[in-house]
Amino acid sequence: MYFLGFDLGSSSVKACLIQADTGAVAASAFFPEREMTIDAPKPGFAEQQPENWWKNACLASQAVVRKAGIKPEEVAAIGISYQMHGLVVVDEQLNVLRPSIIWCDSRAVEVGNKAMEELGEEYVLPHLLNSPGNFTAAKLGWVKQNEPDVYAKVYKFMLPGDYLAMRMTKEVVTTPSGLSEGIFWDFVNKRPADFLFDHFGFDPNILPTVLPTFSDQGRITAEAAEALGLKQGIPVTYRAGDQPNNAFSLNVLEPGEVAATAGTSGVVYGVSDQIKFDAKSRVNTFLHVNPVSQEDRYGVLLCVNGTGSLNGWLRNSLFQGNISYPEMNQLAAAAPIGSDGLYCLPFGNGAERMLENQDPGSTFKGLQFSRHNLNHYTRASQEGIVFALYYGMEIMETVGVSLKNIRAGEANMFLSPVFRETFANVSGATVELYNTDGAQGAARAAGFGLGYYKNRADAFTGLTALQTIEPNTEATSATKDAYEKWKEALEASL
Repeated sequence: MYFLGFDLGSSSVKACLIQADTGAVAASAFFPEREMTIDAPKPGFAEQQPENWWKNACLASQAVVRKAGIKPEEVAAIGISYQMHGLVVVDEQLNVLRPSIIWCDSRAVEVGNKAMEELGEEYVLPHLLNSPGNFTAAKLGWVKQNEPDVYAKVYKFMLPGDYLAMRMTKEVVTTPSGLSEGIFWDFVNKRPADFLFDHFGFDPNILPTVLPTFSDQGRITAEAAEALGLKQGIPVTYRAGDQPNNAFSLNVLEPGEVAATAGTSGVVYGVSDQIKFDAKSRVNTFLHVNPVSQEDRYGVLLCVNGTGSLNGWLRNSLFQGNISYPEMNQLAAAAPIGSDGLYCLPFGNGAERMLENQDPGSTFKGLQFSRHNLNHYTRASQEGIVFALYYGMEIMETVGVSLKNIRAGEANMFLSPVFRETFANVSGATVELYNTDGAQGAARAAGFGLGYYKNRADAFTGLTALQTIEPNTEATSATKDAYEKWKEALEASL
């Protein structure tokens, strides 16, 4: 028996098959091989075509079944992880009405801010735990205000993972956790936020069916099975946003446990049992996914948009694609801590919630032609990403998230020794790197949703810590000094 997990990112769609009993990876694949296009028809806009997500999911599914050498009927359940905060709208025939407005799109900032002002912070924050800001609800509000002809045809709205599941099952379903990520969830009344629907004038019928995160959420159709290379009738038993799912994949489910990721964006995500929020919505509290405890768990999320995207820009633009990421990591290691006074503010991928939805762009400060070279540029970029994450982590601590131990997958920016060592030294936290990723986590979660796994120990068989990075006493002082200078540069620019 096998479980199949999908991870729908903004760069690619990854699929992973795990063997149910051992938790071992049977095969994994991702498509496309080059990053998916993010369209920007206007400054601050970021859109993708949902059809491309589906096509790449089909290619990835076919590839893992072929690589694993299994029969399609051996796949028992499907789990889906997806890029958070995106918007997909469809008509009654379930046809997509416009490109998806994805997570790093900034167009709805003012729509959300206006809703916050008109409804009042004293009411909104206890109910939503966040400002509507630039989340999915505000993006749908933007469509209603600016594209009324499109909005008039809307039958249902969805998050990206809901769309992928809909293509598999023809069922339009979402979850409480997903709604909380889109700022559609009322935490006081534990139901969709009727007052926000009323404020924006949304027809409540456009809300998808709401089912538990771990449950039978529909079964793949004959048409979808053929496209995916699977068997008709396999249930979709789990879906979650990429950051709650990343936490699940790292067995981060209880208060005090913290997960991190550094792919296209950089995220630190801590679990709490307390309903707390940042009054400025610089870090965001959502419903976490937890299949074990009957008590509510909350995920406090910090996001920096320009993480792997900055590293990719350096490689493709500054280095013109003539260098590999491992070679870039070697260049970064050749420069000293603090990059000899060169600092990078890594904000060039849309409005940053951590900066109260400001979009200052990316900047290198302190450049001296006689002192700095590409080694310094590369290290300053990696340090800048870590420093930006730590700037947000200081905010997370004010809402009760402990940062003594942080888990991450051994992937993306965490493959860089400079990145992971800077992370440990500036935060003072132990960093543990594991042999997992979002697609693996979604596959394990599919087993929970099916009821195959009865407890955490069974679900996380095979999850192994590959590296542990402790703060280095000698490097900590220099790293923290560099961070304070970086922080001064940031605050002077805002």
